[in-house]
Amino acid sequence: MPDKNQLTISVPEAGKRYFDLSRGGSYEAAKRGDIPTIRIGRRIRVPVRALERMLDKAVERSRDRAEAI
Repeated sequence: MPDKNQLTISVPEAGKRYFDLSRGGSYEAAKRGDIPTIRIGRRIRVPVRALERMLDKAVERSRDRAEAI
């Protein structure tokens, strides 16, 4: 596992680490916008903080919906 202080990680690494996705599934999720990405030249990287903020918001929305029931 990479250093926890890394600011960006590869698309397959993000998919595997956060969603248990295959390499192909990770790139498909990134293409759909389910995994946030940035492009540096020909490379596609996942900003870790943006991905974790996105996940935090999803958890908050889920919690808010559960409380509304």
